[in-house]
Order: sequence, then structure tokens, then C-alpha cells
Amino acid sequence: MSSLITSGSYDILRGKVIAVLGYGNQGEAQAKVMRGNGLNVIVGNVNDEYRRRAERDGFETYDIPEAARRADVIMMLLPDEVQPLVFNEVVRAVGDREVVLDFASGYNVAFGLVRPPPTYDVIMVAPRMIGAGILELHSRGLGYPVLIGVANDHSGRAWDYAVAVAAAIGAIGRPGGVAVKVTFKQEAFIDLLDEHTNWPLLFASFMAFFDVAVNKYGVPPEAVLLEMYASGEMAEVASRMARLGAFEQLRLHSTTSQYGQLSRAFKFYEMIRRVVEDEAQQIWLGDFAKEWSLEQMAGKPKFNALWEAARSSELSIAEDRLYRLLGRK
Repeated sequence: MSSLITSGSYDILRGKVIAVLGYGNQGEAQAKVMRGNGLNVIVGNVNDEYRRRAERDGFETYDIPEAARRADVIMMLLPDEVQPLVFNEVVRAVGDREVVLDFASGYNVAFGLVRPPPTYDVIMVAPRMIGAGILELHSRGLGYPVLIGVANDHSGRAWDYAVAVAAAIGAIGRPGGVAVKVTFKQEAFIDLLDEHTNWPLLFASFMAFFDVAVNKYGVPPEAVLLEMYASGEMAEVASRMARLGAFEQLRLHSTTSQYGQLSRAFKFYEMIRRVVEDEAQQIWLGDFAKEWSLEQMAGKPKFNALWEAARSSELSIAEDRLYRLLGRK
């Protein structure tokens, strides 16, 4: 099987009961698309607003263990931090039956926080698209990218199930859709590495840019925020990156901008490479997974302190003032 897959059949899923556990961002979107494709989908969720939404949307809904007990295919679409807490209940409900267990992220399996029994086919179909985007693209007849993997192939058909799920949720078999084969750990690794490098470095750059421009050079904070991202120009650039490529979209900028961006990108590369290497090692060795687990066990004191620091920063306060003026809040 090629590592790049653009089409596939979900016939293998017909006649099976598919339990979507968690009716949040991904759960709602995937459940609706699969039902629209004629598959038998039920929902497992705790008794909260998400469950009531699933009921309003016409799904048979159950407590999570009961949904798992009824299912042939179980889709773990609960948040990463919740999955280990409910997984033992799922296993007890399934018993000795052979089932297909699908994850939308490799995190818990890759770092040993969830250990599925060997009698399960354990697959991963990880959309690179938010739930609302899945529904919007599906309504337009378009697909989207997913990463797929197999952690345990008990039946000998686990890869067939992974491709089938990717097709059933509208990712492949449509223009713009592609599935890329990876391991669970590779998916978790690049997902975390993006979250630990690209976005934090961007946030740190915003904070430093704001501090220097406003406090050292006296530029009005509103002008700085608009220049960085508040005008929406950055979102337009990102959209063109997705369509044209990171470097090719530069041709839409002035030559002064092109020179400034390219010369400084190569100038900063080695410094940033060292940051990425360090974070990559911590992720790959499982150090971050241990750090985050301990933080959750302690009641998230550092997490809460970081949020408080972000909300009370000069940038955040100025942003709040500007956004209220612009009518965004």
C-alpha cells in the first residue's frame, strides 16, 4: 500500500455498529458525515450538553460503556486527557470481543497512557482539519488531509479499516483529500512539535515585537497589533501558504519584503534549529508526556499560572482594548 492514498471504499463498515465516543469538535463532524454516507452510527457521551446536542441531531445516544458494548467499531474522539480515565470502562464493556478501535490522535497509545488489548484492531485516522471545516468541505464535495496508522493488526485487515474510516468521514475519495501513512508515534510527534515550536515561537515573537516597538520605540500599541495580526493580513498570508506553498506565496509580496523575510529566515535558522532539536528530543523520549501527566495530576497549577500571565500581559490588555474598539468583543 502506498504511503499516500487518495481514494478508498468504506464497504467494510457497512452492517457494523460504529460508536463515536465524544460528541465534541471532531465527534459531531465525523458522526454526521458517516451517517450521511449510510453507516450505522451511535454516540457515547456523558450526560452533558454535548450529549443533548447529539440527541437533538437524531443520534441514538448512550453512556460511554454502553455505546462501546454495542459497537463493532469504536472511535475514541474524546480529548486526549480524558481518554485514559474512561478507557478501562470501554475495555470492560467490550469484554473478549474483537473490535476495531480508532483514535484521532496517536498521543495516548504512542506514550503508553492507553494500552489496548491485543485482540483489538487498533487504528488511527487523524484529520488535519477542525470539525467545522470537515462539515463545510463535505457540503462542497471536497476532501481534506488525514494521517492514518495501525498500532495492532489483529484481524489482518486493520489497514483496510483505517482507509475505510478515512473514506467514511469524507477525507479521501474527493478532490483535495489525501491520507498519509504514519506510525502513531510519528503523528503524535509532529503534532506536538508543531505546538511546541512553530506556535510558541510565533507567540514569543509577537510578545517581543510588541514590547520593543511600544516600550522602546514609542509606536502606538494599536498600530503594532494591527501590523502583527489584528488586521487579518497574516491570516491571508497563511491561506496563501496553504494553497501556494510557504516560499511561493512570497512572490505576492514586495521585493523589499521578500528580501527581508528570506535573508532573516536563513540568518535565524541555526538558532531556531537548536530550539526545535531540543523540543523534538523531549517529545520523542516521552518527557513531555510525563510532564503533562504530572501537571494534570497536580491540578494544573503551572497551566493556570501561564494563562494568568498571558491574560495580564501588556499585549493582551492592549489587544482587548483594540478589539472592543473594533467591535469584536
